[in-house]
Amino acid sequence: MNVLVTGGAGYVGAHMTLRLVEAGFRPIILDDFSTGSRDFVKDRVVYEGDIADQALVARILREHEVREVIHFAGSSLVQDSMSRPLNYYRDNTVKSRALIEACVDAKVERFVFSSTAAVYGTPERSPVAETAPLAPISAYGASNMMTERILQDAAAAYGFKYVALRYFNVAGADPDGRAGQGGKPTHLVKVAAQIACGVRKEALQIFGEDYPTPDGTCIRDYIHVTDLVDAHTEAMSHMRVGGSSLVLNCGYGRGYSVREVIDAVERVTGAPLPTEPAPRRAGDVPQLIADDAAIRTRLGWTPRYDDLDFIVRTAIDWEIRLAARARLEDL
Repeated sequence: MNVLVTGGAGYVGAHMTLRLVEAGFRPIILDDFSTGSRDFVKDRVVYEGDIADQALVARILREHEVREVIHFAGSSLVQDSMSRPLNYYRDNTVKSRALIEACVDAKVERFVFSSTAAVYGTPERSPVAETAPLAPISAYGASNMMTERILQDAAAAYGFKYVALRYFNVAGADPDGRAGQGGKPTHLVKVAAQIACGVRKEALQIFGEDYPTPDGTCIRDYIHVTDLVDAHTEAMSHMRVGGSSLVLNCGYGRGYSVREVIDAVERVTGAPLPTEPAPRRAGDVPQLIADDAAIRTRLGWTPRYDDLDFIVRTAIDWEIRLAARARLEDL
């Protein structure tokens, strides 16, 4: 079966294509390569283009007889969305609406959307369940909340199924070293791994040390990227056997502070990680931890890599591979 993967050359999308191939499916990649890597999609069926190009999407869906779509394409940096909100409403809401319309027209039957825990804003309770009020404080969260509503209304009107997965903090890399996080994102584990490996010659900035948490730094629920793509696989399986549309958290139900992540990096490397204090960032909330009961119950999802040290180790191993590859290319 062919599955369209938008943003399939990106961080999570690349891991998803690996999982689809392992499961016997044929991923069809649509990516504009604004952040994705061509190295991740070698030997795949790849279309370079925009998800809002409805003619292109319609042609892909028709020619490959696609009935399932996994949608990763979009912009995903909270702090960036605070200074460039219109870009996020365009990339995450307007373009997704166009993609969904093309899927409805093509009679796509199942749709998985990569949403975000940022839809909750600063939740009143922790861990936060899917039934909590949605009160995003960033354009990133708000733009994804709007797309969730578009999916809800479209599914009700046109009769297709969808699962929206609200990601908590995705981290780590493929344990076999086939994919990882590229570029220079602002994600804590990625940045810490780069500094630990000497890729970045700087101290790790700790954005705020006066939050109402045990050690004063933000707490997040870190989920290994492989467990995350397994959740997508389970979501598709759920819909294939007639399961209803769902909105589910993707996290482990436990949180780690910035300082606890630093401790994990130092345990894995056996060396101190240089750090420095920095002001709070706009859009950061003190604590965000998933109530993961629903995804475990509704999808039967059981994570394999719920271990912070393992997550950090795979991230560092990936940075070592990237550095070695860069040295070879320079020879």
